[in-house]
Amino acid sequence: MPVTRPVDHGLAKLLPDVDRRRAWLLTVDGAPQSYVDLDEPGHLEFEYARRLGHVIDCAAPEGRPLDVLHLGGGACTLARYVAATRPGSRQDVVDADRALLGLVAEHLPLPAGSDISVHGADARQWLAGAPDGSADVLVADVFGGSRVPAHLTTQAYAREAGRVLRPGGTYVANLADGAPFTFLRSQLATLRTVFAHLALIAEPGVLRGRRFGNAVLVASRREFDVAELARRTARDAFPARVEHGDGLRRFVGDAQAVTEADAVPSPEPPGGSFSVG
Repeated sequence: MPVTRPVDHGLAKLLPDVDRRRAWLLTVDGAPQSYVDLDEPGHLEFEYARRLGHVIDCAAPEGRPLDVLHLGGGACTLARYVAATRPGSRQDVVDADRALLGLVAEHLPLPAGSDISVHGADARQWLAGAPDGSADVLVADVFGGSRVPAHLTTQAYAREAGRVLRPGGTYVANLADGAPFTFLRSQLATLRTVFAHLALIAEPGVLRGRRFGNAVLVASRREFDVAELARRTARDAFPARVEHGDGLRRFVGDAQAVTEADAVPSPEPPGGSFSVG
């Protein structure tokens, strides 16, 4: 049954939202990881999650079912969103934290008939075993604590993502960085060796280097509707900017693709960047 009071499970905590009857915030080691409204799975509370949702909304005509692979699961917020907005979609959610997945399964059950399969496994290993051309959308939202693991940053990983996606498929990743954007620029340089079309979605304050924050990276072998993405993100409570084309090439500059030998995790966020009290 869904929880009715806070649940403390080691580093993971489920905290009730007093403003929404059956909505819960999942934190891991003090960092917000997922927000779930059991009565309204189409609600995306976090701004970065809304941007991931915008990308999925633009990946295919409204309502068309999709095959989606989620690397990084948390409370399966985005998978619930896809199931609600695109009935009939088939989804796999992969997360290495089996204890966390057990906590979510016990207290925040998935909707009946949602066709969401949850797997306790390393994201890179699961991706290596996934069939060619099996996904319309690949969502990467993997954090070990508050950092993206190094083995999910390399050119070999990007090639695997490209292999698993269908020819017109969309790769979308939630990353975090701050000026001088060494990590973010290297990730764009890495993905452009596999995907011809890239875009970056982030708040203007983050892109101007004023603060550390989330950035959503979009990649595909086909052109996607950047204008529609820009319209959707501009309407959010915290509007974001969509960088692409020449502007994005200038942002990437002389950054190089990441090899297995030089891969490092994303930078440690400055104290308090993502924590909750």
